[in-house]
Amino acid sequence: MLHKPQTKTPNAIDIHVGSRIRLQRTLIGLSQTTLAEGLGITFQQVQKYEKGTNRVGSSRLQAIANILGVPVAWFFEEGPGGSSSPLEPEPGAGREITQFLNSVEGLALNRAFVKIEDEKIRRKLVNLVKALAKEASE
Repeated sequence: MLHKPQTKTPNAIDIHVGSRIRLQRTLIGLSQTTLAEGLGITFQQVQKYEKGTNRVGSSRLQAIANILGVPVAWFFEEGPGGSSSPLEPEPGAGREITQFLNSVEGLALNRAFVKIEDEKIRRKLVNLVKALAKEASE
């Protein structure tokens, strides 16, 4: 009996880790090419990691973490199949943040917001956004 080769679907954890790589890379304004050069690989390989198509090995993930300035554990936060302790937020509690920061608008807003040095202005801006969101839902 001949078996058709099955297309391999990416594992949910590989997809999550890849999306976290992309998120942190874009947050710090690093291109796929620059990250690839730092790792000694092609940007296409970085694309495959970010899509979850290719699994990231442990030594490579450590190198990515070093370049992106985050601990390795950060890539697994809020991921599928993770366990949470009573002190940690519920699984999925930060998915909205990840989705927001993966959007063009969210990334631009975040970059602009962190440049505001005055804490009072930042608080006022948060209150304004909350008021606008409340108006939009009414």
